[in-house]
Amino acid sequence: MSRQSSPPGFPPCEGRQVLLVEDETRLRDMLTRAIHEMGFHPTSVGQAEGALRLLEARPFDILIADLNLPGMGGIELIEQTHARWPVMQSIILTGFGDLNAARQAIRLDVVDFLTKPCPLGELEVALDRARTRRLKAAGAPPSPVVESAEPSEESTPAGAPAPSLEEMEQRHILAVLEKNGGNRTATAAELGISLRKLYYRLGQYQKQGLIP
Repeated sequence: MSRQSSPPGFPPCEGRQVLLVEDETRLRDMLTRAIHEMGFHPTSVGQAEGALRLLEARPFDILIADLNLPGMGGIELIEQTHARWPVMQSIILTGFGDLNAARQAIRLDVVDFLTKPCPLGELEVALDRARTRRLKAAGAPPSPVVESAEPSEESTPAGAPAPSLEEMEQRHILAVLEKNGGNRTATAAELGISLRKLYYRLGQYQKQGLIP
């Protein structure tokens, strides 16, 4: 069912259904949580092919796609979604700056091209811009911005700079480590990373004085 068939009045959730496509498990989990805290409704997958299956099953308002995905790449995914679901707005999130990809993004009318790690404030601005464009494309007036129903203890105080993805990763890793009572093997398994990589990250945090 198309979003254009929504009842008159356009409830606050209109334009807030986000499909996140990111193959790195830890980053996908962190972004899903952050997007939810921004007042949107995220669904996340690890591959472009899975994203297309979801889109064929139900509509989304905004697509956030990493460029470097296994199998079908992010640009190819956006090319397909732009052709099949033209009112859906797209945001590119990538770990490297690629001039050619940026040119393709402009051609596909992508809302924003964000390079990881980016401040979450930049992502929130991009999401708000995408939502406004999505509602205009559907002929709907933007509804008021609403706060998330479940504010996080880690929410950024008013006036404070938004945390970067690197800071979010630190918080997430340390929270999982605490949850597992300091058990590093269990923490690595839950995070979906190797034990060696976890020890490397924790060594960095010790140098920064984040852990003893």
